[in-house]
Amino acid sequence: MADAAHRRMTPEEFFRWQEGQDEPFELVDGVPIPKHRMMTGASVQHDRVTVNVIVTLGNQLRGSRCRPTTDDVSLRTSITTIRRPDVTVECGELVYDTHESREPRLVVEVASPSTTAVDRTVKLEEYKRHPTLRYILLLETVAPVALLYRREAEGWQPELFEGLDAVIALPDIGAELVLAEVYDGLAFPPRITDAMR
Repeated sequence: MADAAHRRMTPEEFFRWQEGQDEPFELVDGVPIPKHRMMTGASVQHDRVTVNVIVTLGNQLRGSRCRPTTDDVSLRTSITTIRRPDVTVECGELVYDTHESREPRLVVEVASPSTTAVDRTVKLEEYKRHPTLRYILLLETVAPVALLYRREAEGWQPELFEGLDAVIALPDIGAELVLAEVYDGLAFPPRITDAMR
């Protein structure tokens, strides 16, 4: 990693170099950055939410052109930047031995205390520029809260979902996410407003 940290890479060079590494990296402005350094490791909550999303979407999309992928599959957001969303829904033709998503429709980032600021600013703006994305979903882990950005004719429109009864419709991929399923297996402390009732 030492020599790589001191030189910029093209995406093609990065993918060849990544094959020899023991951990996943993102390419940020041409420089490889360990994904887990930015994240300081996934919490149990982060892992559970990520797996729940993959299972829920995988079951609904089985037999369709679309399929969920893990952060093993990269997303090129510019000519010098490659990200690894927690979950991507890819709707392009299945290409073997590729490292990146070709026709993503949805990206999901699950909040981690060390990445929330970057996810909600830098990565969000990068994802918005991707031509095939229709949805960007940001999921909290401390409460059943989701922020969905939906691409409309007039631009990206945010929509907030709160509570386990909330349902996120994703018609462009023929699926929906019920927050009770996304957060299955997790318990949350009562919110102050709930405790006062």
